[in-house]
Amino acid sequence: MLSRLLPAALFAVLSSISLGVINPAVASETGRPPFTLKAGRGDDGSLLLTWNIGDGNYLYRDKIKVVASNVDIPVSTPRGKVKDDVNFGSVEVYHRTLQAAVEGSALKRVDEVRVTFQGCSERGICFPPMTRIVDLATLQVKAGSSAARPTESGSVITAWEPPPSNGPVTPQSPGLSDFFDQPAGWRMLIISFLGFGLLLAFTPCVLPMVPILAGMLSRSREPLSAIRGFALSTTYAVAMALAYAGLGVVAAWSGQNLQIVLQTPYALVSMAAIYVALALSSFGLFELRIPVLTPNRVSNAPRTALGSFVGAAILGFTSALIVGPCVTPPLAAALLYVGQTGDVARGAAALFALGLGMGLPLIVVGTFGSGILPRSGAWLLASRQLFGVLFLGVAAFLIGRIVPPALSLAIWAALLIGAGVFLGAFDSLRQRAGAVVRLRKASGILAVVYGATLLVGAAAGADDPLRPLAFANGGSNNQRVMPVTTINSPAALDEAIRDARDQGRVAMIDFAAEWCTACKTFERNVLADPDIQRKLHGVTIIRADVTAINTDTVELMRRYGVVGPPTLVFVSPRNSEEIKSARSVGETSVAEFGRKIDLAIR
Repeated sequence: MLSRLLPAALFAVLSSISLGVINPAVASETGRPPFTLKAGRGDDGSLLLTWNIGDGNYLYRDKIKVVASNVDIPVSTPRGKVKDDVNFGSVEVYHRTLQAAVEGSALKRVDEVRVTFQGCSERGICFPPMTRIVDLATLQVKAGSSAARPTESGSVITAWEPPPSNGPVTPQSPGLSDFFDQPAGWRMLIISFLGFGLLLAFTPCVLPMVPILAGMLSRSREPLSAIRGFALSTTYAVAMALAYAGLGVVAAWSGQNLQIVLQTPYALVSMAAIYVALALSSFGLFELRIPVLTPNRVSNAPRTALGSFVGAAILGFTSALIVGPCVTPPLAAALLYVGQTGDVARGAAALFALGLGMGLPLIVVGTFGSGILPRSGAWLLASRQLFGVLFLGVAAFLIGRIVPPALSLAIWAALLIGAGVFLGAFDSLRQRAGAVVRLRKASGILAVVYGATLLVGAAAGADDPLRPLAFANGGSNNQRVMPVTTINSPAALDEAIRDARDQGRVAMIDFAAEWCTACKTFERNVLADPDIQRKLHGVTIIRADVTAINTDTVELMRRYGVVGPPTLVFVSPRNSEEIKSARSVGETSVAEFGRKIDLAIR
C-alpha cells in the first residue's frame, strides 16, 4: 500500500515544480527565451520574419517551416553557416539574427500562418521545436500550440513552448530555476531533494539495494561492529549519491539520462556477471578480492579493510546506475531542469541530495543490522549462502530485462528449485529434528514447488511470476482488451496522433521499454485493471517503444520532455497539444491513474 501511495504523493507535491521545469521562463539561465520572432512587411508585400537568436544559441535552417491551412508555404532563407552538429550531422545554422521572407502571393485568403523552428545551444543542449502564430492583419506574433498540426510533409509535435516574442517574459507559475535562485534556494534544494530521496527509499526503486548491501556486509573479513557497519553502508550510500550526481552532469552535457543509456545488453550482462561472481564467492567456490592500489602513506592500512570500502563504493555506484533505473517525479524534475538549463552545479547537487536521501535507510540498516549478522560458525556459512542466493536473484533481475519474459520466468524457476534443493527439500528428516531444521526443509519444499510452477508457466508462454498459471483460465495474464499501436520513430508517432485526431479521440502515448520493470508492473497491475480499461475505451493507445536508445527514440522522448519510462502523455484531439495535467510519471496506483484519465477525457 505504501509503495503505491508514495509515488502519487510525490507527484502531487512536485506538480508545481516539475511544471516549472518545462516552463518557458527557464529556457535559459538568464530567464530569457533563446529565440524571439518578429513579423513585418516588405515593400513587395512579402511577409518578413526576423529572429533574434540569444548568445550561445543557433537556429537550424532546415527546421524553419511556415504552414497555412495545413499546407506548407515556401519560405526564402539566406545561406547559413555550415556546422557539424552532433544531433543532425552537417547542417546550416544561424547565429545572432536571421531574416526570412514569404512571398505575398502565397498568403492570399489566409488570415494567419504558423511558423515552426528549432535550435540548440552551443553547450550541446537542444531546445524542442517551437511554434509561433503570425496574424497577417496585425503582424502580431503569439505563442502557438505546443504541437504543430500535421501537414502533408510531416508534423511537429512538442511538449514545450517558449513565451511569445512580443511583451515581457512573465512566467505563469514559478519554475524550478526561480525556486532555486531564491536567497534560500540552495538550502531548499538540498532539503527538498533529500526529503524526496528519503521517501523514494521506501519504494521498489531501492529494494534491490537491500540484499546487495546486506550481502556486502556479510562478506566483510573484518569484525563487523556497528561502527564498521556504519562506515561501509555510508560508503555505499555516498557512492550511490555520487552516481546520481553524475546523472546531473551527463544531463547537462548531453541532455540524456545516463541510467537509460546504460540499460543496454552489454551493461546489464556485465553487471549480472559481477553478481554471479559474488554469489559463487559467497558459496565458497573461490575468494573474490578487489585489487587495491594505495599510496605509500596508507600502505600500512589493512588491504582487506580498504578493499572492503572500495568494493562498497563500486557496488553503490554501479547499483544506482544499472540495478535501479527508476524514473520518478523528483528524478524527472531534476534531470529536465539540468538538461534544459545546463546548470551543472545545481543539477548535480539536487541529484546528490536525492541519492543520499535514498541511501539514509540503507545506512540505518547497515549500522544496526550489522549486529544481527552472525560472526562465525555454521550460522555465518548459512548467511553467506543465503546472500549468495540473493546475489543470484539480482543477476536474474538484471537479465530479465533483456531476455523474453518466458525465459526470464525459467531463470527464476531454476534459481528457486536450486535454492530449494540446497535448503534440504529432498533430504530425509530425522525424527528428532528441531524446529529450525523443519522450517528450513519446509522453505525448501515451497521453493521447489513454486519454481516448478514457474517452469510450467514458462513452458506455456506465461510472463507474470505472480500468475504463472493464468493460461489455465483460458487467457493470457497480460492481455489487453484495447488495441495498442506500437511505434518507435517520430514519423510513426505523427501518423498515429493524426489518426487519433481524425477520429476525435484522445491519444495516450505510453513511453515504455523492455528493460523497464516498472513499465511491466504498471501494465500488469494498472493498465490491465477492468476500471482502467473501461475508462480507456475511447482513447487511442500508442506505445512508444524506447527499448533501443537511438536517434529516433531520443527524439521521441525529447519532443515531450520525457526523462525515461514509464511516462504516459495524453494528447488532445482538438489541437494535438499535450494535456499536461494528465501526465503520469513513474509508478502510480489504479486510483491515481484513473484520475489522470478523467482529466484527459473530460
